[in-house]
Formats: sequence, structure tokens, C-alpha cells
Amino acid sequence: MREIVATAVAEARQLAAAGFDALLVENMHDVPYVPDASGADTVAPFAVAAAAVVDAVKVPVGLQVLSGANAAALAIAHAAGAAFIRAEGFVFAAVADEGLVATGCAGSLLRERRRLGAEGIRVFADCRKKHASHALTGDLDIAAWVRAAEFFAADGVIITGEVTALPPDQAELRSARAAALGPLLVGSGTTPENVADILALADAAIVGSTLKRGGMWSNELDAERIESLVRARDRIRA
Repeated sequence: MREIVATAVAEARQLAAAGFDALLVENMHDVPYVPDASGADTVAPFAVAAAAVVDAVKVPVGLQVLSGANAAALAIAHAAGAAFIRAEGFVFAAVADEGLVATGCAGSLLRERRRLGAEGIRVFADCRKKHASHALTGDLDIAAWVRAAEFFAADGVIITGEVTALPPDQAELRSARAAALGPLLVGSGTTPENVADILALADAAIVGSTLKRGGMWSNELDAERIESLVRARDRIRA
């Protein structure tokens, strides 16, 4: 556990120093994931690591507890002082690689946020989440997902490709942008090469794999890859 926390803090400081606007803590290495991973053996160490990261940096920190443990993420964020969570399964149902996501969590999650007095924690909701089959909602396009998530009071919506490190389809991203009234984030596949196209439509991008050695999410951070992405982002801002 000490090694996990030390690595999380070191990576957080490296990314914050490089110029990232916010950080997202995930238990990505907990593969294979289980549905609603809100057991004590996940929540307790996640809370320790999250609090350490929040204390280590001055940028906003968000959390995602994989897989689908959105209420647990909210409680950890509230306890640790995090600013936002990323929520899978916010609206509609799907069949994910870890099993059936049978019930949208928006109603229960936002009521729990109110009960905790944690209304300041933003909830960014994945729409048509990656690593999942969406045959159950095959008659809904991405715009319908965006409108539903916003109607159910998500603070922002996240659009992804089909799997980790794959960017969203550009036509779908344009459709999501046209439908979204609030913040729109891209949740996978952003690289120095495509960040200009992505940020022409999205308000933010959640970046993981491209920052790692060899572009593999499970590897350590790569300083050159980090610098390359930040330079590309800064050229857009300039």
C-alpha cells in the first residue's frame, strides 16, 4: 500500500508540474474488474491514496472507482476533498465486459450526494461507455445519451471510443457537441496528433494511455510523451 500511494503521489506531482489542469485517480490496475467494486478492500486503500493525491497537488482531483462503484467514489471524494467523480452507468443499461450494468445510477447517486452534503462535487457521466455492448439501447444515438444524462442532472458528459486508448468517432463527437448544453469531455484516445481536433469540439480531454511509455496504460509515465501533449495543448491555447 505504501508503494501504491507513493507512486500515485509522484505521478500526480509530475503531471501537475507539467501543466495539467486537473487529475483523475482510478484503480485501473484492479483488472479484472468486478461490478460495483464498493467492497472495503477497494474503498479503504482507494481513500488513502486519493487523500494523499489531493494533499500533494494544487489542481482539482477527481476519482473513478472501477467498476461502476459511483456511490463509493462519491463518498471517497467527499472524505478526501476531491472535486469531481467520473460515473459509469449514469443513465440507461449496458452489457459491460464485467457483466450487466442493469440500472442507471443517476437517481440514487445524486440523492446520496444531497444526503452527504456533497453538492460541490461534480459528476461527469460517461455516455455509452467503452468496453461494453449497447445492443439494449441500439435505437438511441449518442445525442440521445447526452440529452438523457443532462436531463438527469449530470454536471458534464464524457464521450469515448469503444475501448481504452481509442478516440471517439468524429461524427459521434460532433453529434454529442450539438446536443450538449453543458461541459463535454472526451474520455479516451487523445494524443498530440489529434488533440486539436478533439478540443475543437470538446471542453476537456481525459488522457491516460498516451502519457505512458509505449502508449500502454499499464506502463509508467513517459516525460517526453507528457511534454509532447502539453506542447500540443499549449499551441491550441495560444
